[in-house]
Amino acid sequence: MTRHSSRRLRRVGLIYAFGALGGLNWGYDTGVISAALVYLRRDFSLTSWSEAWVVTGLILGAMGGAAVGGRLSDRFGRWKVLLATAGIFLVAPLGMAAAPDETVLFLFRLLAGVGAGLTAVILPVYLSEIAPARIRGRVTALYVLAIVSGQFLGFVVGLLYAPMESWRWMLGLSVVPSVLFAAGLFVIWETPRWLVLQGRETDALRVLRYARTEQEAHRELAEIRAAEARGAGEERSVLGLLRRRWVRPILVVGVVVAVLQQITGANAIIYYAPTTLQRVGFTDHAAIASNLLIGVMNVIALIIALRYADRWGRRPLLLLGTVGMALSLSVLAAANLLMPTPDGFGPVGVLTLVCMALYILMFQMSWGSLTWVLLGEIFPLRVRATAMAVATTSLWSANAVVALGFPPLLEAVGVGALFAGFAGVCVLALAFTWRWVPETKGRSLEEIEAHFRDARPTR
Repeated sequence: MTRHSSRRLRRVGLIYAFGALGGLNWGYDTGVISAALVYLRRDFSLTSWSEAWVVTGLILGAMGGAAVGGRLSDRFGRWKVLLATAGIFLVAPLGMAAAPDETVLFLFRLLAGVGAGLTAVILPVYLSEIAPARIRGRVTALYVLAIVSGQFLGFVVGLLYAPMESWRWMLGLSVVPSVLFAAGLFVIWETPRWLVLQGRETDALRVLRYARTEQEAHRELAEIRAAEARGAGEERSVLGLLRRRWVRPILVVGVVVAVLQQITGANAIIYYAPTTLQRVGFTDHAAIASNLLIGVMNVIALIIALRYADRWGRRPLLLLGTVGMALSLSVLAAANLLMPTPDGFGPVGVLTLVCMALYILMFQMSWGSLTWVLLGEIFPLRVRATAMAVATTSLWSANAVVALGFPPLLEAVGVGALFAGFAGVCVLALAFTWRWVPETKGRSLEEIEAHFRDARPTR
């Protein structure tokens, strides 16, 4: 390998890494809030409903950001919208840290959520469009790696600032990953597929050449051009999507996968792990410290997903993960329903913590990571950003339902019954995956689109 080729590959690696960094903010904000709530609950005298609204502020903002992200990225380009998002990420943490009451805190979490929603729509699309098919699963999963790394960072910061009981520092330090994301945007470029849509084929070919051989670059450019020509003149709105018979099944799969990712229990654990552990007898500090185990499991799971998503395929990992999720939640529910009153590090407390950690491991190696890979792959070029916005808005809506409903439900029915319900949803997710989720491993985005257009199975 020549020095020039080596330098070019390092540049490509940086583009993939920096392109994924937007997930770091989302991950940090979702990870640190679980520790911050322990002290916010006291300082602002939060009820279970007001606590849920503080958490849900991020998600409601994300719903709004996701709803407009597709149209904005189609009009202005993926890169320009990401740059605007970086500005949001720089302002929101400072506002959260200075919030004098729960209303102001809610509003700045709403703003942070708008940024999270924009990145959730654009970054999986960006990474899937810029990466070659042979490594697309791993590259797109980098976005999820950034999310779980941010969550782990949030858990660590929550633990470090717990002795000072300083939720303001916990929330305000989100500005650090914001700076990294903003800086990273200046070493990445626009995607070749968006450039083709703008008639800039020379620029698109230049981008394709960085991570592909000359022959691969020209072949992929021809495939993009052909896919764009087939979609020319087609309606790109949501209603237009629904009017096309061949698109409807893809959109349904995308929306259902997005919703199932949220209602199988993962965010209930990520947002409210310390709250749940307090309910089974853990002290405040022990509950916050236990978050680190969940954070470690997150990272281990992403390493598995990065290693095997392009080797085993999406469907096998989803099926394996769903079985593990259902089993771990069933054991967790049974322990809390059938065993004696919890006493912290007694049998119920330990089983609850272990099952939560195992669940996160199985979830993150499957639904947590591969949902974003699939959503970035399955939608056709002309409507990719719009369809991604529909699926991601559905995802954030389901996320809001879980975040808002969990504290009152936990108070009303307890840990055992609530997680038994999540286990039942996992069984439904297993059936849906087996019957409807396609395999996309190793196919170019244009090949996936051609298969759906021709109504041929992609498994």
